Amino acid sequence: MSTNQNTEEFYDKLKTQLYETNTWPSEYLYKFIVKSNIEKIAQIEAIFNNMGAVINTKASKNAKYTSISINVHMKNPEAVIEKYLEVANNVEGVISL
Repeated sequence: MSTNQNTEEFYDKLKTQLYETNTWPSEYLYKFIVKSNIEKIAQIEAIFNNMGAVINTKASKNAKYTSISINVHMKNPEAVIEKYLEVANNVEGVISL
């Protein structure tokens, strides 16, 4: 199975779960991990700019990685997935949780 198929199946399953577990529009909490690099962190923050997002960052114990938590009001699961894909396509090496 190709990576694209796996990714598509993952997001289809996520969309179904989001519809089943939330009432939309709703607050959604994104969590990402990147190597501690100001440019990568700024790229992620820019993707959520002008959305009223609350963004918190925390460096790992040895400061090699940074976790980014973003709490933002989203209109539906499709919008949630769109942001995950935007981050994945624009920030190299990001891990989405």
